[in-house]
Amino acid sequence: MSPVVWIVLGVVVLLLLGAVVSYNRFVRQRNLVQESWRQIDVELTRRHDLVPNLVETVKGYAAHERGTFEAVTAARAAAAAPGSSPAQQAEQENVLTGALRQLFAVAEAYPDLKASSLFQQLQSQLAEIEDRIAAGRRFYNANVRAYNTRIQAFPSNFIASMFHFTAAEYFEANDEETRAVPQVSFGSMATGTPYAGPPAAGPTAPAPGPGDGGAGGPTYAAPPPGATTPSAPPPPPEPPATA
Repeated sequence: MSPVVWIVLGVVVLLLLGAVVSYNRFVRQRNLVQESWRQIDVELTRRHDLVPNLVETVKGYAAHERGTFEAVTAARAAAAAPGSSPAQQAEQENVLTGALRQLFAVAEAYPDLKASSLFQQLQSQLAEIEDRIAAGRRFYNANVRAYNTRIQAFPSNFIASMFHFTAAEYFEANDEETRAVPQVSFGSMATGTPYAGPPAAGPTAPAPGPGDGGAGGPTYAAPPPGATTPSAPPPPPEPPATA
């Protein structure tokens, strides 16, 4: 064979090896995305199982809050329904989060409910689940970002198009409290009024002197402006000398 044929065969072999490596990497990334989503799904299931216990606990103290209970139950049923994509699941979980926020707002009006050990235990469990969901969401979205970047980047997009690797959906929380940016103002004091600086210096009183009533001494009034001070009386005449 001529050298040109060997060169062409070598190029073809390298292209095939690159395609195999790229395909296997796509498979690993897709499996990683699916595995990270299953971890989120486990925590979401725990959250859905905890909601009925919360509703029943609050209902024991505030049975007349029927509208809030129905909203939480409906949101929980929609979120627990199977067959939702990550984006659809995120929307349903956001609705459930809003309903749970209303439930906890109702609990704020009942001190006996807030002091209940069962309610505090359920609230603590829900907070732990929410933290694990947030950590799982960050891990999942990072894997989705890396996977989708390879699908769109050159030359791996050719392999993705050839073997039908499609972009994955993000799982995002549209919670206003989570996304809110805290507002900080350095020009206001605790009362909310702007700081005007130190007070202006006014006239100061003179320090008391020896004759100004200090240390138990008599007090003398200062003469008015323009007044003259009387002179001392003349000395008495000397007596005449005797012879």
